[in-house]
Amino acid sequence: MTSGQQANRTKRVRCCIVGGGPAGMMLGYLLGRAGIEVLVLEKHADFFRDFRGDTVHPSTLEVMDELGLIDGFLKLPHQRLQKMDGLFDGTPVRIADLSRLRTKYPFIAFMPQWDFLNFLREAGRRFASLEVMMRAEAVDLIRRGETIAGVQAKTPDGIVDIEADLTIACDGRHSTVRERAGLGVEEIGAPMDVLWFRAGRKSDETENVFARVEPGKMMIMFDRGDYWQCAYVIAKGQYEAVKARGLQALLDDVVRMAPILKAGIADVKSFDDVKLLTVAINRMARWTRPGLLCIGDAAHAMSPVGGVGVNLAVQDAVATANLLADKLQHGCPSENDLDAVRRRREFPVRMTQRMQVIVQNKIISGALHGNDRPLQVPLIVRLITALPWLQGIPARLLALGVRPEHVHSKAAPSSERSNSVGIISR
Repeated sequence: MTSGQQANRTKRVRCCIVGGGPAGMMLGYLLGRAGIEVLVLEKHADFFRDFRGDTVHPSTLEVMDELGLIDGFLKLPHQRLQKMDGLFDGTPVRIADLSRLRTKYPFIAFMPQWDFLNFLREAGRRFASLEVMMRAEAVDLIRRGETIAGVQAKTPDGIVDIEADLTIACDGRHSTVRERAGLGVEEIGAPMDVLWFRAGRKSDETENVFARVEPGKMMIMFDRGDYWQCAYVIAKGQYEAVKARGLQALLDDVVRMAPILKAGIADVKSFDDVKLLTVAINRMARWTRPGLLCIGDAAHAMSPVGGVGVNLAVQDAVATANLLADKLQHGCPSENDLDAVRRRREFPVRMTQRMQVIVQNKIISGALHGNDRPLQVPLIVRLITALPWLQGIPARLLALGVRPEHVHSKAAPSSERSNSVGIISR
């Protein structure tokens, strides 16, 4: 060490979770509840990022219920959706009806993701073994031979070496941890990208149409109380062409599709108010290295079709805690034990992505490349619309997914703090 250099600070934990998104915060809560010494690293100072996934499906609501958190959770501001109606080149269709489900929470809750994550962080305050470190970005891995032994994190106070028996990557589809570990993904592809924006909503404005499909155009709308959340779907790689046409041309198309937005669209003043979501579908063949596990978007990026990303991430977290919490009490699980998470979750991921690809290829791609030719409502959509009892099938796949997870990890009797002290934020 040369003069003037300082050694990195070192912190030792049983489990280090990289990324404070839905997978990371849910897993941190579950492991803290189990009495595991766990540190969650979140690179931002807060959870406030706009246009993140904010559809909380019945599968996640059931997990919150199993954890005893549902009453407080549903007191947070949110909107509820049961029936998913659309217009397919002017023809009304019904895609799904969640009221037909035999589940305790037969609706999708629309809630800003930052409220969801803040709720989990606040709920986790009572667990002495859980720490959340904000403004801590994992920039590299610590290795001991072939084993991942933690991460190096960049903080406002310098680099911190986080030594951990197990490191879990929950840092999203552009995962730094996954890249540093040399783990690749299989790209499946998507024919579209999405432009997200908000339009103002008056208190007397109501609209039940969830999706609109026209030749060459597609748009999704959510009623968010005081504004409309809009997703305008474009063909893959066409964002620059959309910008070249100009903002007014885009807004004119939007208002033609959804006249109810005529007044509120004035909130979109420039392309700075329009956020591009580059859609990707991919998955890892291998989720592990010795001492390392990837879950959530780090292991499998989902299309926005169905809004299932948050819920698949939560399901991964629940499965991880179910399979590994007891083993973590004694150190790092073997790589075979870690791989049990992939073996448990790979089938639901593959099936969900397969359904997304079918929707992309059969409906979205055909609509976006349909030019001015009239669109025919797909036969399966006509059948679902005509036969109400069928509407429960897509509702179940959307709401609960394939093989939903339930909380089986145990709460440690001594996991709660003896007095109220806050989660550490740095």
